[in-house]
Amino acid sequence: MSRKRLATGWMGGCSGCHMSLLDLDERLLEVAKLADIVKSPVVDQKEFPEADITLIEGAIANEEHEQEIRNIRKKTGILISLGDCAVTGNVTAIRNQVTREAALERAYIEAPSNINGLIPNEEIAPLLQRVRPVHEVVKVDYYLPGCPPSADLIFYVLNELLNNRKPVLDQTNLKYG
Repeated sequence: MSRKRLATGWMGGCSGCHMSLLDLDERLLEVAKLADIVKSPVVDQKEFPEADITLIEGAIANEEHEQEIRNIRKKTGILISLGDCAVTGNVTAIRNQVTREAALERAYIEAPSNINGLIPNEEIAPLLQRVRPVHEVVKVDYYLPGCPPSADLIFYVLNELLNNRKPVLDQTNLKYG
């Protein structure tokens, strides 16, 4: 059996889904027997490589996320939305209750911790008008809800896909929150 190329990506989220991935513990060794991890927050590669499977954490909140997820989709065979932010927008999408301009003003001008009262225009990627779940921007093949998804669910799906089987996802193994 040929080795697969596994990648992860991190959009607008808290990294809790990546922490759940690390909670695979010794099962990571089983994944490593079948796949090379070609991109993740701990793999320092600037360009997103070709990947057989990519797990995406977080919602699409800014122009950089939107461009990156489109690039990832082009280079990925199977794209998995990992966690409630990627699947529904979840906490990241709370920003959708106000305008983009109001969110920036609150964060950079009104916040008590802000000293200069200026909204950065070069240091941060421009925010989208609204935060979107991944599937609203690109085609998603599998959805793993949860905040974060359990390590058991992540391992089950990866193990099935890495062994060329289609995972069965239903109400017995999927939950939100």
